[in-house]
Amino acid sequence: MSVAKKSSLKNKSSIKIGRIILWISVVLTVIFCLAPVLWQLLTSFKTNEAISAVPNVYFPSPNQLTFEHYFSLGWGFLRYIFNSAFVSIISTIICLGIGTPAAYVLARLKIPGENIIIACVLIVSLFPYVLLFLGLLEIIRAIGLGNNYIALIIPYTGINLPLTILVLRSFFQQLPKDIEDSAKIDGYNTISMLWNIVLPLTIPALVTTGILTFIFAWNEFIFALTFITRSEMYTIPVAVAQIGGTSLFEIPYGPIAAATVTGTFPLVILVLIAQRRIVQGITAGAVKG
Repeated sequence: MSVAKKSSLKNKSSIKIGRIILWISVVLTVIFCLAPVLWQLLTSFKTNEAISAVPNVYFPSPNQLTFEHYFSLGWGFLRYIFNSAFVSIISTIICLGIGTPAAYVLARLKIPGENIIIACVLIVSLFPYVLLFLGLLEIIRAIGLGNNYIALIIPYTGINLPLTILVLRSFFQQLPKDIEDSAKIDGYNTISMLWNIVLPLTIPALVTTGILTFIFAWNEFIFALTFITRSEMYTIPVAVAQIGGTSLFEIPYGPIAAATVTGTFPLVILVLIAQRRIVQGITAGAVKG
């Protein structure tokens, strides 16, 4: 066998081994990421006896599966889903409505102190929002916004706005300015140009940013627990926490798991529907030319 053939076989063997290692890495990563989710899903369907069994029941038999934990949530749990959806959607719309023009101005117009403004936005986006808790609590108490959805919508919007501006500004900077110049030559004014030309091109970025802000508002716990005390106005995280405190002598793992799965399901559907736009938004500007 010639040296060239030996070298070729060696290269093919190395490539094959590399692919096997790559696939193993991918599989292990997927398992690592999905294992907690699958375990929570399995727990939501197991009977209480199977949940508390020692050793753990990893592959329950049909008589160890039940829908009882989902039924125990009742129709009232849909109210909590509505509360989270309402607060999250309104907060996301306001965030995009304010953040989009602000990001466009910072990306396209040369304004005095632009670098200082961007630095301030970056600092605010990195600031731990939990440290704002006591100040916001005093403000909400002073103006009487307790047990009001506005008490959640405004803080969520303010917390997510810096991230929205930074992400959209980066995307606007990737758009060729020639498109806007051509639109102005064709007779578009600034408003019509932004609405008919620029915004359609930024839909992937808007979707990606909107989903990030929506997920934060959906999962936020501290503000929702403190600013809302009426049970019918609870959001999903607070409702799940209340389920965990209903018993003094045992932890209701089954209902908690069922509530977690039910509360996460809308997010999964949202991401699956918008996954194409999310990928476009993440990869936008990554390839030039």
